[in-house]
Amino acid sequence: MANIKSAKKRVLVNRTRAERNKARNSALKTQLKKANAAIAENSADKDQILNDTYKMIDKAASKGLIHKNNAANKKSALAKKANA
Repeated sequence: MANIKSAKKRVLVNRTRAERNKARNSALKTQLKKANAAIAENSADKDQILNDTYKMIDKAASKGLIHKNNAANKKSALAKKANA
């Protein structure tokens, strides 16, 4: 366990950030599932859900949650499914 004050703070900050990242990652996965379901059933609000999903993917990439190439691959795969 850390003895130095700054090291103790680092532990707390890292724990907080890990929880935040976990929540954001979970929300992103849920949104991706929603988008895939909307594409599969060809729902009326498919375009709105896709736009929300693209926005969420971009935000995750800008926050460093996922790599920018991973974000591009996810968006590309969704667009390909939607247009098929």
